[in-house]
Amino acid sequence: MTNRPPETFVGERIEPVAGSFDAARMAAAEPGLPWEFRWRRRSIRVASVLRTWRDTGPCRHGSGERYVRKHWFEVLTRDGAVMRIYCDRQARAGRPGDRWWLFSMSGDAS
Repeated sequence: MTNRPPETFVGERIEPVAGSFDAARMAAAEPGLPWEFRWRRRSIRVASVLRTWRDTGPCRHGSGERYVRKHWFEVLTRDGAVMRIYCDRQARAGRPGDRWWLFSMSGDAS
């Protein structure tokens, strides 16, 4: 059991810093985790990835296949916060640049 502070829902867009993406993941046809991003006018740097997972859903055209909808990353920041961020495979309607989101965090990322 860990003494991690309680997790707080955030649900806000983050802005990846150009050139900070994980090229190895991108080479494997997955979204490259940004090692640095902006959130609430702050620069957040990722120290390590704690775990990754995917959300899948059925084909929206009735084929019976399942598709990856979101790629999730639980990360430890250099400031010691634990954040859960995700990449939407398809941007939300009317907001094509909004693919990266901070779902929740525990600890302080100031």
